[in-house]
Amino acid sequence: MKKFVSLVVVFGVYFLNTSVLFAQEGGLSELHNVFKEKFVQGGVEWMAPILLVLILGLAIAIERIIYLNLATTNTDKLLKAVSEALETGGHEAAKEVCRSTRGPVASIFYQGFERYDEGPEMIEKAIISYGGVQMGKLESGMVWLQLFIAIAPSLGFLGTVIGMIMAFDDIAKAGDISPSIVAEGMMVALLTTVFGLIVAMILQVFYNYLLNKISSLVNTMEDASISVMDILVRYKAKN
Repeated sequence: MKKFVSLVVVFGVYFLNTSVLFAQEGGLSELHNVFKEKFVQGGVEWMAPILLVLILGLAIAIERIIYLNLATTNTDKLLKAVSEALETGGHEAAKEVCRSTRGPVASIFYQGFERYDEGPEMIEKAIISYGGVQMGKLESGMVWLQLFIAIAPSLGFLGTVIGMIMAFDDIAKAGDISPSIVAEGMMVALLTTVFGLIVAMILQVFYNYLLNKISSLVNTMEDASISVMDILVRYKAKN
């Protein structure tokens, strides 16, 4: 939890500093000023939660991207190294190869070799069980990202409803329908919805990318698990 909070703080500071840096560069200055102006016009009390959702969502997405990229393993190279280690030094040497290799695939292989003396069935059960554990680690944080994708437009729609209420309240107090009376309320209503939808779309892109990455890693883990089982069965049959 402390690690995640630290990541959010660091990313928030980076996000604000980057915005200031971009604001100092040519045409981006005007765009930055427009966003800042619209942010204030939308009502800080309604726009700030949407911004917070964006920062938290991006922090989770970036952390997941880093984790999943670090979890990616060259399985062909690993399988070759494990097979060679088995032939030259037995299952203890293969365990050492897995221990020194980063990633969930190597961890699954290690659990299989830990049950080497218990027979193929126990090895298979260990690989399947630990595979489920590794899948849980890969998918960690995705529920929160999905929650932020749903919350962002909801916060925008909430601002829309409040803005409409403000507009009708102003009309009731003035007893007159004129653009100047309802403009402020309508501004809040429209801007919060726009910003909420923009945040949701940004996070949705990251979410879909992460889902695809996780799916690819899971498929790799399953294929590699079948391959290492074949290697183990052939080795035990020879010995």
